[in-house]
Amino acid sequence: MPIAKISPSMLSSDFANLAVEAKRMEKDGAEWLHLDVMDGHFVPNLTWGAPIIQAIRPHTEAYFDCHMMVSNPSQWVDDIKKAGGQMYTFHIEATEDPIALIKQIHDAGMQAGVALKPGTPVEKVIGPVAEQCDMILVMTVEPGFGGQRFMAQCMPKVETLRRKYPNLDIEVDGGLSLETIDASADAGANVIVAGTGIFKAEKPAEVISTFKDKVNRAQEKFAAEAASA
Repeated sequence: MPIAKISPSMLSSDFANLAVEAKRMEKDGAEWLHLDVMDGHFVPNLTWGAPIIQAIRPHTEAYFDCHMMVSNPSQWVDDIKKAGGQMYTFHIEATEDPIALIKQIHDAGMQAGVALKPGTPVEKVIGPVAEQCDMILVMTVEPGFGGQRFMAQCMPKVETLRRKYPNLDIEVDGGLSLETIDASADAGANVIVAGTGIFKAEKPAEVISTFKDKVNRAQEKFAAEAASA
């Protein structure tokens, strides 16, 4: 049964104090950190690349969940690995050969994630892609900017994937907060990315703990259903 993994999005952190923010999230109970790499081409925004990830790496033992919003994802695999990345999530819309890219990521020594924009049908990843990757990310906002409203219409994709792949890590990213965690958990997501919902919370540790509890309870229900089927 997949367990809850909470991945605070560093895009919502204080950029002048990235090391401090990473340590704060780890202290508050987050085992993962979500690092959005944007190239200004695949999405109309620029963030950071391998040098910034490498600079943060010595300051935390958190798992580095790197979301590559880039036009040529195969180009950056080695750089992100050397910087300390551990999950390399590329967009299915950005490659014509996802299976080869998954192999490239695995050969580099990282886990491979595959992301879907809100408008991309889930069928794009069902089959060999889902069977060979380590995680599927269902975007619940349009990629490229933080602070957007959660798109509940993406939840059927999450539920389809959870019922078809009961042991796969399924991540959601965009607009996650205490108001939207129930919909995501109940659909079957176990990896929760949240930016403002955690970083701007009055008590981030309580938010992270609540997210974990809701996700783990939902996963227990899915496991029970699967066992009785």
